Amino acid sequence: MIASIFCYPIKGLSPQALSEVELTKGAYFPNDRLYAIENGPSGFDETVPRYRPKTKYLMLMRDERLATLKTRFDPSISRLTIELDGRLECDADLSTFAGRSAVETFFAVFCEDDLKGPPRLLGPFDPFRFTDSTKGFVSLVNLASVAAIAKAAGQAVDPLRFRANLYLDGLPAWAEHDLVGRQITIGETQLAITNTTERCAATSVDPATGERDINVVKTLVKTVGHNLCGVYARVVQGGGIRPGDPVTILD
Repeated sequence: MIASIFCYPIKGLSPQALSEVELTKGAYFPNDRLYAIENGPSGFDETVPRYRPKTKYLMLMRDERLATLKTRFDPSISRLTIELDGRLECDADLSTFAGRSAVETFFAVFCEDDLKGPPRLLGPFDPFRFTDSTKGFVSLVNLASVAAIAKAAGQAVDPLRFRANLYLDGLPAWAEHDLVGRQITIGETQLAITNTTERCAATSVDPATGERDINVVKTLVKTVGHNLCGVYARVVQGGGIRPGDPVTILD
């Protein structure tokens, strides 16, 4: 079944839990990776938005301090709030020049030591999204696989380290990888599982503290012989999804 649902409106910033989501055939996950913060000149062309490596943006793999921020984005009014240690640091309307400038100014100071040039807020460029994978539309992670990693690491592992859209419960560990090339249904929604998800050093960062406390990739390779955890899917039939909805694997 579906245990939880999340979107990540700004690449590298806070996850946002959803009580439900409506998926559309052939489309990306709603309000997911709409924006990114460019780390110095990246070659990104706003007139023809195309995939660029995540190293071109502020990201958890390199900039773990991002996890210490608590951000919230309201897509209905394009409003982003940023909190640090319980203090409101930025409250900006991303549809305005002033709002975007305020966000860029904040990150110019907050990430000063990690920047390769002036930070620039990019997006939105619908239907383009700032996903890590050119094949990534909807990402899924199996909670049993996360539990297996935690057991091997000898400590708790927050599933949000993997920044998935849909978290699955009820499957055996690593069973999601066997779904590649198959389809699943969640209520009226149907997804085609397209490929597995390679993991990077971003998963070493505790999303609650911003500390690098577990080498997840090393644990994966040592335990199961690969650095994969989770899968990507394409929406072949749209529909609504809520936590608790059953997942059916099609033959």
